[in-house]
Amino acid sequence: MTEKHPFAPTLEHAFTISIELSKPYWIKPSARGDTRAAIYAASGKVEGPRLNGTVVPMSGGDFPLSRENGVIDFDARYLLEADDGAIIYLQNYGYRWAKNDDIAAKMSANEDVGFDDYYMRVTPRFDAPAGPHEWMSRHVFVGVAEKVPGANRIHYFVVL
Repeated sequence: MTEKHPFAPTLEHAFTISIELSKPYWIKPSARGDTRAAIYAASGKVEGPRLNGTVVPMSGGDFPLSRENGVIDFDARYLLEADDGAIIYLQNYGYRWAKNDDIAAKMSANEDVGFDDYYMRVTPRFDAPAGPHEWMSRHVFVGVAEKVPGANRIHYFVVL
């Protein structure tokens, strides 16, 4: 199929969030049989054409569920502070999985791997105050994430 579907969405890069993470705390195995973790957002930076600011240190984190099949199911919540002082709540859901067992082992050991070696996508929601950042609470976003040792870098695209 070479024709673009008439309802295919357009994506526009809005900003990138680079998050430094705390050490993980593990519940192994949880009563459900999977592994649960708590990893806090220690600090971070927001940079882009539509938003700049910082991650509010220790304002939240990710509480991922690591499934037996190697899929990590994200549930992250933390605060952003825009350069103008506005506080914005971020909630991310998503998935990460390695394309083979060797890559999965490297990622578990917090080693660097190539971007094409894994899938890591998130679907965020933002709760922003009325005013210049209100647009964030009225749009759908998709995040494409990079796993780097000790951190995540997530590129957020607004669906137009």
